[in-house]
Amino acid sequence: MDDFVPTMKSQGAAKNAANNDAQAAAPAAAPVAEEVIDFSKVEIEPLFADVVDFDTFSKSDFRAVKVLACEAVPKSKKLLKFTLDDGTGTERTILSGIHAFYEPEELVGKTLIAITNLPPRPMMGIESCGMLLSAIHEEEGEEKLNLLMVSNKIPAGAKLY
Repeated sequence: MDDFVPTMKSQGAAKNAANNDAQAAAPAAAPVAEEVIDFSKVEIEPLFADVVDFDTFSKSDFRAVKVLACEAVPKSKKLLKFTLDDGTGTERTILSGIHAFYEPEELVGKTLIAITNLPPRPMMGIESCGMLLSAIHEEEGEEKLNLLMVSNKIPAGAKLY
């Protein structure tokens, strides 16, 4: 009679093996080509010379917001109207002049960064309650804009520090 010596597997080993088998059986996803940017052609605005003290900075309320809806503002070439979940349970409307860079439908479901404690500002008859943050630079004489988008794992209303 052969001596049988049991071996121990770590917890989750069977689950890991099953996941590995499933991944091996699944067809390989095509690699996503990442856009290469030649930063030597990028112009950045100079930094401000003015210093902002910490207390002034601390008064700005930056929050993660989820885009519930986005639409072009009628009679405006630039403005998009965002309906946002800011974590308060009340929808927030922010208008942003970024239509030249984004189509409304591509932004629905995204998690963006907004400053939420600016005073309301009427634009085209609609009250905008905050500002979405974006990065702007110039590339070969053309303005480029990128909305700050963060992981969808960040909940609406999460405060940024």
